[in-house]
Amino acid sequence: MTFILASGSPRRRELLSSIGLTFDVMPSDIPEVHQPGESPEEYVARLSRGKAAVIAATHPDAWIIAADTTVLFGDELLEKPLDSDDAKRMLATISGKTHMVYTGVTVQNAASGWHDTRVAETEVRMLPLDARDIAWYVSTGEPLDKAGAYAAQGIGAIFIDSIHGSYTNVVGLPLALLFQMLRRAGVDFVRESGVGSRAPELTDRSDMLPPTYE
Repeated sequence: MTFILASGSPRRRELLSSIGLTFDVMPSDIPEVHQPGESPEEYVARLSRGKAAVIAATHPDAWIIAADTTVLFGDELLEKPLDSDDAKRMLATISGKTHMVYTGVTVQNAASGWHDTRVAETEVRMLPLDARDIAWYVSTGEPLDKAGAYAAQGIGAIFIDSIHGSYTNVVGLPLALLFQMLRRAGVDFVRESGVGSRAPELTDRSDMLPPTYE
């Protein structure tokens, strides 16, 4: 099988590599514009579907893995900051409070007609941050290309008080959800990962998956 990660994100690439899957990387650039009245779940699901569709159109035999992540605090989506000042604003907003991280994941194989989109959500609580903490962190440059203006897998980890749900979802690709989606699609992950020599019998655990987003 051929797998393609439809994302240029280094974090998603590192996560997928960490589980032993061999894959190609083909970034899929589509407009990331939130539509009026669209819930965060619908938003990330739509974007992950769009990213997968672009690559599937030219690589119909491959298994496409696409994802999109956003951060929600109250009614505000906190996506990648526009600049340093915007990053400082975001960090001050979530300081000492709880926010939600949503990632839409799509697995698609055009040749077989397989298409599945799911959304993972994780609750994250940040430590209280003062202006000095925030200014120092922004000066590292790490927050500037991250949804919510922090990286759970980097320096930003020191500011996270607690995580309820998938840690890898906060990084950008919920691996447990992806594993279940591949299993549901009939992909023998253990064999494809090249880790170990014996694959256990596949079982249908689709009852454990979050709802499909079509």
